[in-house]
Amino acid sequence: MKNYLKMEIAAMGENESFARSAVAAFALFLNPSLSELSDIKTAVSEAVTNCIVHAYPEGLGIISMRCRILKDNVLDIVIKDRGVGIADIEQARRPAYTTGGADRSGMGFTIMESFMNDLEITSKAGKGTTVHMRRKLQ
Repeated sequence: MKNYLKMEIAAMGENESFARSAVAAFALFLNPSLSELSDIKTAVSEAVTNCIVHAYPEGLGIISMRCRILKDNVLDIVIKDRGVGIADIEQARRPAYTTGGADRSGMGFTIMESFMNDLEITSKAGKGTTVHMRRKLQ
């Protein structure tokens, strides 16, 4: 069996840094550079923040996270919520698009995409959103 991490956290702002730190600690098995580690932490932070800000407008929800180490030093990260979902993923992926109000930049998916080698987003209305990211580490 390959190494993995699986956890659930409450979709609360104070848990964003915990999620980012947990994934960074797990990624240390791959001996990443400081730059790679920073990129991973930023991408996880954006994905978790999206869950906190957008998925559960009516109250507190759950964020599920899974990380695995795949062959060829690939870090595989899945971050999932069971919230309201995204009506139009293509629109949500456009830079500067946000449903979070004037204080949100709308750059979350763009940042994730720029820091990871692969980004897949799936979502169903009323069922939630899954962000699947992969990063090959040198």
